[in-house]
Amino acid sequence: MLPHVETNVAACCDKLLAERSTALLSMKEAIALLRERTGTDRSDADLAGLITKKAALLGVAVVSDPH
Repeated sequence: MLPHVETNVAACCDKLLAERSTALLSMKEAIALLRERTGTDRSDADLAGLITKKAALLGVAVVSDPH
């Protein structure tokens, strides 16, 4: 694993949402950024659930991507 990659997915999610708190963030983009930053192999559904919960707590708007 690369030295700059964060392994705590929840903490990385908090950081990502704090960075993007003033702009809309797509779920697809958020998942891709979490994978890039953490190297996680968690499912998209698991990551989307985490992002949704964290975004609701922080008041960050995350838009769903059409399937």
